[in-house]
Amino acid sequence: MGIVIKTEQDIAAMRVACKLAAEVLDYVTPYVKPGVTTGELDRLCHDYMVNVQGTIPAPLNYAPPGYTPYPKSICTSVNHQVCHGIPGDRVLKHGDIVNLDITVIKDGYHGDTSRMFVVGDGGQPARRLCEVTYECMWKGIVQVRPGATLGDIGHAVQTHAEKNGFSVVREFCGHGIGRKFHEEPQVLHYGRPGTLDKLQPGMIFTIEPMINAGRREIRELADGWTIVTKDHSLSAQWEHTVLVTPTGYEILTVSAGMPAVPEWARADAAVAGATT
Repeated sequence: MGIVIKTEQDIAAMRVACKLAAEVLDYVTPYVKPGVTTGELDRLCHDYMVNVQGTIPAPLNYAPPGYTPYPKSICTSVNHQVCHGIPGDRVLKHGDIVNLDITVIKDGYHGDTSRMFVVGDGGQPARRLCEVTYECMWKGIVQVRPGATLGDIGHAVQTHAEKNGFSVVREFCGHGIGRKFHEEPQVLHYGRPGTLDKLQPGMIFTIEPMINAGRREIRELADGWTIVTKDHSLSAQWEHTVLVTPTGYEILTVSAGMPAVPEWARADAAVAGATT
């Protein structure tokens, strides 16, 4: 199936679903502290989605071809875990970093976003990785406008990561999203400018770079889901869902508690006519 250009009705529904996903992260933020288990964070998010928002946790029992059903409602990737970490008995401690990846379904539409958290008193190397990864996401986002290409996004992310001494995971990427959890196009976080699909108004996709402090190579754990860095170096990821508008882009995964947009990204957005 090719790229789905969203209708105005689709876009309105996606705004609702994406805002709800971001609000789950707002809700759980105060609970991300030393002593909590990743399983408890999953339970809190699940209860908030189902009982407060009336949303469906998209990851729960999600089973793409070749995978066993995912057993939890969110992904919790700690330290050298790159993505798809399964919540459980792991206790978070001072200095850990953790990515919480949230996808909800509301009225048949998916909202997808993730944030990094530094648990307690994190060290400067870990904080710097999280900060640069956030910048990488925004370096990709500000490329979004009609006529730009997916390669422009990937090149911007890769350039910023490597300039700062980090590496980009190649095996996982952003994706189109809407009525389906994963749609076309694939949004690579590396590449050459001017290559791959041209962006058109009405496209909705995620930008979600996974950036490693060490080498880019990864491996899968025996649970069939959790991905870790091969060299055991720290890994970070941030994610927004983005709409291509006639003049630029609109961030759909917005909420009151979302981290501030970098000042340089605000300036670029104003020039491009984008909405953050």
